[in-house]
Amino acid sequence: METIRMDQDAEGIITLTFDAPGAPVNTMSAAWQRDMEEVAALVTAQKDRIKGVIFVSAKKTFFAGAELKDVVQAGPADAPQWFEFAEHAKRQFRAFDKLGKPVVACINGAALGGGFELALSAHHRIALDDAKIVVGLPEVTLGLLPGAGGVTKLTRLLGIEAAFPILMEGKTFAPRAALEAGLIDDLAATPDQMLVKARAWIAANPAPVQPYDDANYRMPGGGPASPKIAQMLAIAPAMMLEKTRGLLPAPEAIMGCIIEGAQVDIDTALRIESRYLAELIVGQVAKNLITLFFNQTAIRSGASRNQTAGAKDIPKWKATKVGILGAGMMGAGIAWANASRGVACVLKDVSQAAADKGKAYSANLLERRIKQGRMDQTRAALMLNLITPTANMSDLKDCDLIIEAVFEQRDLKAAVTKEAEPLLQAGGIFASNTSTLPISGLAAASAHPEKFIGLHFFSPVDKMALVEIIKGAKTDAETLAKAYDYVLQIGKTPIVVNDSRGFYTSRTFGTFVREGACMLEEGIPAAVIENCARQAGMPAGPLAVIDETSMSLSVAVMEQTRADLAAEGKPYPEQPGEAMLVRMVKEFKRPGRAGGGGFYDYPAADDKTGKSGGSGSSRKQLWPGLKQFWKPGVAYDTTEIKRRFLYRQAIETARCLEEGVLTTFHDANIGSIFGIGFPAWTGGALQYINSEGAANFVKNADALAAKYGARFQAPQMVCDKAAKNERFA
Repeated sequence: METIRMDQDAEGIITLTFDAPGAPVNTMSAAWQRDMEEVAALVTAQKDRIKGVIFVSAKKTFFAGAELKDVVQAGPADAPQWFEFAEHAKRQFRAFDKLGKPVVACINGAALGGGFELALSAHHRIALDDAKIVVGLPEVTLGLLPGAGGVTKLTRLLGIEAAFPILMEGKTFAPRAALEAGLIDDLAATPDQMLVKARAWIAANPAPVQPYDDANYRMPGGGPASPKIAQMLAIAPAMMLEKTRGLLPAPEAIMGCIIEGAQVDIDTALRIESRYLAELIVGQVAKNLITLFFNQTAIRSGASRNQTAGAKDIPKWKATKVGILGAGMMGAGIAWANASRGVACVLKDVSQAAADKGKAYSANLLERRIKQGRMDQTRAALMLNLITPTANMSDLKDCDLIIEAVFEQRDLKAAVTKEAEPLLQAGGIFASNTSTLPISGLAAASAHPEKFIGLHFFSPVDKMALVEIIKGAKTDAETLAKAYDYVLQIGKTPIVVNDSRGFYTSRTFGTFVREGACMLEEGIPAAVIENCARQAGMPAGPLAVIDETSMSLSVAVMEQTRADLAAEGKPYPEQPGEAMLVRMVKEFKRPGRAGGGGFYDYPAADDKTGKSGGSGSSRKQLWPGLKQFWKPGVAYDTTEIKRRFLYRQAIETARCLEEGVLTTFHDANIGSIFGIGFPAWTGGALQYINSEGAANFVKNADALAAKYGARFQAPQMVCDKAAKNERFA
């Protein structure tokens, strides 16, 4: 056998060692499937002469699942093949279920997806007591379901109520949490102790039966018809649709699999599971989400870090002391990001009171975690002590990274850069947290522009995973590599872009907001605009988003851009929708939530300025004044509105790639989802074009351009893909 070693000792215990040659992990490859079929047949034939079976792995992980690259290639005609794939795996797993002799899985590393389904075919599961190990069934996050018995077996082992959130959310568990949840049965301190415990369990349980194969089996907590479970299931579909908006088929399939499977015998339930899996595999959403997973893996492995010549030879770097200029919302959030990952930082503002207020942001987050039981007082105190608030610039001396996070004014940024940069230790780098101002221009204030880079964090920093790294015209490879390593160090996801006004994320985010403003100008009701954006998969409507991010800031950026271009002797390119934002700020005095109200009114309790929207409601509501823009006779199509939102952002993303602002497929997709909230079901803005098909995308874009203007014109790069029947990759 190629991927499995089979050894039997003098006591009659067979050890099956999974060890795919030349591979970092064990997967359900074609070779493994053949080997597993042979092993299952051999063990079954010898069952009267053996005492038990132990599953072990020769890899650092226990076992992975199916080859995801094969799933991405699957088309509708491949559904029968994938159904048989699932059924084949289950036949081997069921052979161990029903062996009549004890089978123990020794989980020495990660056991996710198909790997954990393999472990479920054992009667007893022991894991190393190592918090770095994770087990579980996260397939839903890839647009799939656990199709090798995971849904069916976990539901029967734990009951519907306990299994439901694990399967629907794709929860994963460290060993101790897995033991508490009932996913595993025991822990061991070392690999040797794990084997000792396995042998002891085999000796004590000579003829085990899986709970669901026992003639007296009853589902824990009751079946779908029991009053408690029926009550839960009555509201579960509505709760699911509230989260997925009908755009993610996997949760719906899992729910159907749980409920239908619980009403039949286990082998019928397993077939139901296989049919649901085959349907998901040949669908587009799974391909999009798997592509997104591949993109995330590429970024974590340093694909964007090493795209600059010479970067691969630069050793990995860690920041030990970080300076942050500006203790406002962004600076305070960046301080939290550092402290939460054990990085000491100095939080500097113009006064000690302002700096202390910035540190209080982290104190409040920690207090909330303590109350929720997610943090103890000792650890919270240690984290908080990593933040040093100050009004003295000299306290930044010997920082190896300084991040400027002051207001978006070029002169202010230049002043603090000149004052703080000399305090860097030798080899240190300087970064600006600007969201729009070109880095090359800001670097003009630096004595060492090659050590100057953009680090664009997103608000709120404690919740937003992305950091956009912007290379200036003179930024060197070492500075980029250090910035990339730092972003990973603090647990964020980096993308790398070239310098440009608005970079990638702010530029593309602006198209989403302005498209909403355009629709308002066209007379489409505000509620329709907001609801269509959410139905397309955006986390919030464009009017709500611009309120939260501050319209006044957007208008200030427009004015700064206009001044910059005027100084360069260039005209300012007016964008459709901008006039509406300017009117809201300057004519109606509604600059956004922080300024008392914008497109929405906010309850007095949430009003930071003391202004009242006057709605009398405890929840935000659309500002009644928006009715003045509504044109009762205007015709609109909700499908077209949703397409406008998605196409406008995808087109701008392709333009950024065409212009060299973006340079990689993975940065575009990850940046669009984690930076601007592009719907996850698409796999990202460029993957969305792939899923639409370039030719179809160009056709639809041309129709929108004819109706709404040149902003919908497909870039030449997309037209070329369409002509050649190519995909972005």
